[in-house]
Amino acid sequence: MRVDKYLWCIRYYKTRSIATNACKKGQVKVNEQVVKPSREVYATDTIELRKDQINYKIVVNDLPEHRVGAKLVDIYRTDITPKEAFQAQNLLKYSKDYYRKKGTGRPTKKDRRDIDDYYENPEEDNW
Repeated sequence: MRVDKYLWCIRYYKTRSIATNACKKGQVKVNEQVVKPSREVYATDTIELRKDQINYKIVVNDLPEHRVGAKLVDIYRTDITPKEAFQAQNLLKYSKDYYRKKGTGRPTKKDRRDIDDYYENPEEDNW
């Protein structure tokens, strides 16, 4: 099975074209080698992929015939991603909060929409 199809089948990517583009950009490695989307994947191969600033590492257990449900994904892969990768993601979230605390500074676009919705619907309050 092609590596892009495999990653789509086990639900790491929403569409097969997104998986293909990730392979073309060099974000997918099989057995520590950057691969093209057409590279064949076999059982016991190790796949490393970078998605959402996390380096996932998975071992291929078996090849599915078609896209599988979320509950069945663990049959076809073993996730060996180190926990430090997910902790780095949490630190990144906190660092984004550092620059603008909630409720300070100018309102964001979402804040402005909420304010507009509040002022546009005065009949809901019925004071």
